[in-house]
Amino acid sequence: MAIRRRAAALAALALLAAALQPAAARSLHIVALGDSLTAGLGLPAGDAYPVKLQAALTAQGLDVAIDNAGVSGDTADDGLARIDWSVPDGTDAVLLELGANDMLRGFDPARTRAALDAILSRLKERRIAVMLLGMRAAPNLGPDYQKSFDTIYPDLAVRYGVGLYPFFLDGVAGNQKLNQADGMHPTAQGVDVIVAKMAPAVAAFVKGMP
Repeated sequence: MAIRRRAAALAALALLAAALQPAAARSLHIVALGDSLTAGLGLPAGDAYPVKLQAALTAQGLDVAIDNAGVSGDTADDGLARIDWSVPDGTDAVLLELGANDMLRGFDPARTRAALDAILSRLKERRIAVMLLGMRAAPNLGPDYQKSFDTIYPDLAVRYGVGLYPFFLDGVAGNQKLNQADGMHPTAQGVDVIVAKMAPAVAAFVKGMP
């Protein structure tokens, strides 16, 4: 009888100890929403920027899981159309990279702005943090187009109070050695440059999340 009481007491103590243990923290769930630059067009899946960025952030001690929700050819309108299933419930943050295809197709910047505005509004309603990964217009589109397009990202970042990385292709755009034959999509080495430049800003963004 005494043995049974002792076993019961030990079991109760074990349950109490387990209950007092802090719950294991889950990884921060981030969705990289974008076009071919996010999808990693022309590259093995492991060389796409979301994979390499996750590795870079993990190396800094940040517990993050980044899902690649990039679709080649997507415009900002396309991203808006699929946002509900591309950004599932339980998402903590979104890295938003869209607009390059709009610019390459010569879309009116007002159209791109409206679509990105709608995406940000939807994510704000869902209380999902966002970092905008900006794009810049090609010089051959002229100064007026450049001004209208390039101001989209900083303007929306201020309006919605979200993070901004000014130019996704910083350090890679125009460098033949870091781009594939099409001159628009980075090589694996180009992605390394993008991630090296972007990682500090994304790390600060992650650390600043509530």
